[in-house]
Amino acid sequence: MSTERPDGAVGPGTPDAATVTDSDTAVAALSAQAPDGRGARIVWEDVRLPSWLIGAIGIVAVIIAWWVLADTVFSNVGAGGVQSIPSPPQVIEGLFSSGWDFYARNFGVTLAEAGIGYAWGNALALLLSAVVLVLPRLEGVVMQLAIITYCVPIVAIGILLVVIIPVPDAGEPAGNAIFLAALSVFFTTVVSTLLGLKAADRSALDVVAVYGGSRLTQLRKVRLIAALPSILNALQIAVPAAFLGAVLGEFFGKVQYGIGPAMIAAQQGLDAPRVWGLALVSGLVALVGFALLGVVARAIAPWSKGTAA
Repeated sequence: MSTERPDGAVGPGTPDAATVTDSDTAVAALSAQAPDGRGARIVWEDVRLPSWLIGAIGIVAVIIAWWVLADTVFSNVGAGGVQSIPSPPQVIEGLFSSGWDFYARNFGVTLAEAGIGYAWGNALALLLSAVVLVLPRLEGVVMQLAIITYCVPIVAIGILLVVIIPVPDAGEPAGNAIFLAALSVFFTTVVSTLLGLKAADRSALDVVAVYGGSRLTQLRKVRLIAALPSILNALQIAVPAAFLGAVLGEFFGKVQYGIGPAMIAAQQGLDAPRVWGLALVSGLVALVGFALLGVVARAIAPWSKGTAA
């Protein structure tokens, strides 16, 4: 210990810089101990839970809140004396009472419609995006087309499709549902693909051009590889969008099987547990499809997720 006198000399009584640093370290170490002095105190700000555990805690919390509200606040909400917000046990009971055949028959039709629309919509979007890179003058036309498909209300299009597209046979995919599924994925895929194709490294493009490569060669050798993460992300987002478009298309079409007709029948019959069961299973199917495309994206382009190839 030393003290600095008014004349600038250092004397005993005032701590120097080294002593202050050691004292701060000692205080921090003591403050990290438990009050009884037996161990280190837990600093909760530094605790990091895995993402899957956080998701599980969130799901459990939502289910508990839903259960409590359904049995208390919303227990008398509903038309015709029917509880419109059933509790989780009632929904589960409705799932088992409906049976596997009911869900397999209806989801099979809707998944077929969503899959066909997903393939057509994304294929057309990828094709037009590639054409824009080869013929840049068409970019304005393609973007305007994509914006129109996004801005026009899907309800208005669905009503027109009822008049234009014939009614399918029982159990067959509906044309209007396929069309709306394709329409639901077109915009996002076009925009993401064009952004990815334009993000190619300029020096790599110049190398191809110097060696006599055309725009098509640049597209195949450089741009597609650079755009692969963006394309895969767009295809992943398109999975739930296509499923939603197919369900909406069934609401407007005169179809007998599918998620849309099943929901309409359950609503008209005031069968709230079945309506909720269909909605929850639909969300689960869309989530599984989204997750599967995410796994495929990580396998094809691991660098897009920050992992090693």
